[in-house]
Amino acid sequence: MRATPPARRRRTAAERKGDLRERAILDTCEALLAEKGYEAMTVGDIAQGAGITRGALYFYFGSKQEVVTALVARTVEHLWERSRATAENDDPRAAIAAAMRRTIELWNEHGLVMRTAIDLSLTVPEIGALWSHTADLFTGAITAVLERAGVPAGTEPHQASAMARALCWMIERSFYHASQESPEALQRASSACEHIWLTCAGLAARDK
Repeated sequence: MRATPPARRRRTAAERKGDLRERAILDTCEALLAEKGYEAMTVGDIAQGAGITRGALYFYFGSKQEVVTALVARTVEHLWERSRATAENDDPRAAIAAAMRRTIELWNEHGLVMRTAIDLSLTVPEIGALWSHTADLFTGAITAVLERAGVPAGTEPHQASAMARALCWMIERSFYHASQESPEALQRASSACEHIWLTCAGLAARDK
């Protein structure tokens, strides 16, 4: 029994070291996406940038695709963490403003990763599943906001669930294209999407 605490401490230290290496790998991958693009960067590039050998990288990830998938997973987790309060805010107008503000922050910070996720979602099943799950989470949050604003529940075109799904994918495509132009274009796209969401919720007329 006395040997248990030291063993646990050793595992914890190893996990911390592993976490740091994994973070370095993912951070390097994100930087290389900006520098070289997905197709041009190699496992060797990622390992060199992270300060480890190729063999050490393969201890964490089996391929470049796995590294990018993990990077996408980390990014969409941050996206959801910043926006999850949308579904819980009792004030629909405040919920919409907060959701758009947090989303634009992440697109400004990690737009390249988000675009890469969208580009690869049809050809890499793991990334496609991550992106689809993220869209489902946001659709659910948008649905909750619309219902609190008085939009009837249901899946018919005029009801909250169908409207939320359309809003979710509209926001994705708008941000995808605007993020390739400039922060100003991204802000304009966000403002337009926010206005459309408010309109769908029956709140836009109260802005004046």
